[in-house]
Amino acid sequence: MITVQEYLREHGCDEDLGRLISLIADQADPIRGAFIANQSYATTLNSSGEVQAELDAWADDHLIRVMKESGLVSRIASEEQDEVVECPESCSDYTVVMDPLDGSSLIAVNLAVGSIFGIYKGPVLQRGRDLAAALYLLYGPMTTLTLSIGSGVATFALADDGRFLLMEDGIRMPEGSIYGSGGTRPEWTEKHTAFITSIEDDGGKVRYSGSFVADFHQILKYGGLYAYPAARGKPEGKLRLVFEAQPIGFLAMQAGGRISDGFTDTLDILPTDVHQKIPIYVGSRGLIERLESMGE
Repeated sequence: MITVQEYLREHGCDEDLGRLISLIADQADPIRGAFIANQSYATTLNSSGEVQAELDAWADDHLIRVMKESGLVSRIASEEQDEVVECPESCSDYTVVMDPLDGSSLIAVNLAVGSIFGIYKGPVLQRGRDLAAALYLLYGPMTTLTLSIGSGVATFALADDGRFLLMEDGIRMPEGSIYGSGGTRPEWTEKHTAFITSIEDDGGKVRYSGSFVADFHQILKYGGLYAYPAARGKPEGKLRLVFEAQPIGFLAMQAGGRISDGFTDTLDILPTDVHQKIPIYVGSRGLIERLESMGE
C-alpha cells in the first residue's frame, strides 16, 4: 500500500511542494466532518455575487487559516475571497488557487461534492499548463484525492487510519460517450446545441449532478465530456478560469484528455483577472477536437 507521501517522494516531488500537498490532503477529514454542523446558508455573497452556503465560508476560512499557519504558501486565491490573500511571513514562493467546496448545495441531498486546488510557483495569474500541481478532493461514498504533479494522474482513497492510499496510477482518460452540460437548452448557442446533438446522435448518455468535481471524476474514469458553455447574452459562461478550469484542465491533459473554451486550449490562456469566467469543455480528446473543428 503506497501512501500519497511515498508516491510524491518516488516521483521526485519538491520537498516543500510535497509537504503542501500533504497538508491539503489532511484537510479532507475535517472538511467532511463539518458537513453535518454547517447546513444553513450564510447572509453574504461571494465575489461572484452568489449566496454562500455556511459550509462554503467555513471551508474557505479553515483552509486559509491552515495554509497561512503552515508557512508553505505565499499567496492564496480563493473563489470565496474578493482579493488574493497574502502570507508575508511565508518563506515559500508557492501560490494556491482553490474552490474550497464545489457543489456545496448538494450536501443537503447527500450527493458528492469536492474541493479543487491548483499550485503554482510564483504569481497567481499564470497559464494552466504552468501549474506545479493540481488536485481535487472528492467527498463521495469514499473520500478520494486525485493528483498530478506533472507526471501523470493518480487517485488515492482515504483509509480509516487517516492515510491516503494509492488506488490507481497512470490514469488515462478513454474516449467515451457520457456527457453533461450546464445551462438551459433555450439559452445555448447554436454551436453548443449542434455539438451536444451530435453526441446524443452517437448514443451519448447524460450524466450531470451539478458538482463539477464529481461530474469530471466520472469523465476521467469513463471518458466523455463535461461542459458549462457560453450562453446567449452570457459569452463568458459561469465557471472560473483560475479556480476551476485550470486545475481540472491540467488533470485532464495529464490523463490524455483536453480542455477548451470551444475554440482553443484553455491551458494556454493567460488570465487577466483572478475571478475571470470562461466557457468550459473538458473530457476526451476526440470530442474536444470535434468541437473545435466546428468553428464558429
